[in-house]
Amino acid sequence: MENLLALFQNLFEYMTNFNIVLFMLGATALGVIIGALPGLTATMGIALLTGLTYNVPLEYTFTILMGVYVGAIYGGSVSAILLNIPGTASAAATALDGHQLAIQGKAETAIKVTRLASIIGTFIGVIALVLLSPPLTKIALKFTSPEYFMLALFGVLICGSIAAEDLSIKGWIGGFIGILIAFVRLDDLESIPRFTYGNFTLFSGIAIIPAMIGFYALPEVIKAFAREQSFDVSEAKDKIKADENPFKIVFSKLRVIIQSALIGVGIGALPGVGEDVAAWVSYDTAKKTSKDKDKFGTGCYEGAIAPEVGNNAAIGGALIPLLTLGVPGSPPAAVLLGALTLHGIRPGPMINIESPGFISEMAALLMLSVIALLIVGVILAKPMTKILKVPTVYLMPIVAALSVIGAYAINLSRFDLMMVFIFGVLGYILSKMKYSPAPIVLGLILGNMIDVMFRRTLIVNNGSFLNFVNRPIALIFLVLILFTITSQIITTFKKNNKKNIA
Repeated sequence: MENLLALFQNLFEYMTNFNIVLFMLGATALGVIIGALPGLTATMGIALLTGLTYNVPLEYTFTILMGVYVGAIYGGSVSAILLNIPGTASAAATALDGHQLAIQGKAETAIKVTRLASIIGTFIGVIALVLLSPPLTKIALKFTSPEYFMLALFGVLICGSIAAEDLSIKGWIGGFIGILIAFVRLDDLESIPRFTYGNFTLFSGIAIIPAMIGFYALPEVIKAFAREQSFDVSEAKDKIKADENPFKIVFSKLRVIIQSALIGVGIGALPGVGEDVAAWVSYDTAKKTSKDKDKFGTGCYEGAIAPEVGNNAAIGGALIPLLTLGVPGSPPAAVLLGALTLHGIRPGPMINIESPGFISEMAALLMLSVIALLIVGVILAKPMTKILKVPTVYLMPIVAALSVIGAYAINLSRFDLMMVFIFGVLGYILSKMKYSPAPIVLGLILGNMIDVMFRRTLIVNNGSFLNFVNRPIALIFLVLILFTITSQIITTFKKNNKKNIA
């Protein structure tokens, strides 16, 4: 109760400070735009702004950074819904149902629904940050190499089983293609180049953003110019039902909201995992526990709500190990760690002694960003849906140009542009074969973790596989993996039997 009281006291102080409110509104709006543009992620936004805040007072610095963080995680869903191009990797799950809703002429409603889901998820994440830091930190400390390997493999498998258009095995193949691509790098354990063929640029691995832009954005551009666009975007606005109430839609899914928020906070609290996995696990759990499983992937509001609640709740979760252990829970939180160090804040077990009240101040800023997202979202919702009225022949060249700029801006590297082109062509070929890009991208993100944690477990245990089954948390994930594979095989077998009977 003392922590909650401190949270609301700090929130009241910030809300009565005009400059902080103004900074938060501007930063959140900037974050939404950064998240919506392909290639400009929350991590990149925070990284670019951190260096500019060197001489900025502490409260203004983290007002800006938290606003960009929250705005960007939500902003990724906007381009996912409108264009089927996730602005951030954590919005890839949202694209499955969000874009289908846009095709049905419900783009504006879908954006409002995901915004409200993001606000609720972030709010629950804030409460978790204030109340649950000690117990969640203890759970996070129990995760070692076997647990991380099982969690990462589970994430790729569930993404593959969900995202495949026809056969689950295609999703799993896509996931393992992503893992194989992640092997192209300098080995983290032995520092031996793998599949680099003497190209020093590949020593640091395939950059995720150029690969994601290639797999998502370029195939959509190619399809548009090949006249394969699945719907006429210029007519979509006329089909939106005015009587659909976003509040009614969201709060009718209260079970999914609570479930996804808990998943998001829990996964966010695991060091280095982040919002991407939280979104996919939330989507998968929502689908498995829903009465309308068959509607997922066809334009189901539940399928858009679950990942947005999950990935935004993971923001509060990711700050828990960052502030209490000094270990970031996600890539954006890792950049925040640099910002904390830059401004003389040392996160870890001693933070409450060295910087008393700082956790409550961060939680209050995160809560203020929730209010800012509500205001900014209302202002930006209608202008963003105007994108649907732009003819494809004009829209797609703009998307292509922004994608190329986004990829180049990360490292100012021509090699990244080449990667965008290569993965764009590969993504288009795979999309023609009905392979979803989502498991490939997630496999690329988690592939190095899967590889390193698997081999590290074997090295520590002299080649023994026992640690994968004799540790309770690892065993739970192993059971979930086996259940996922078995259930998908049985479902596919039943579908084939029905087709044969028919």
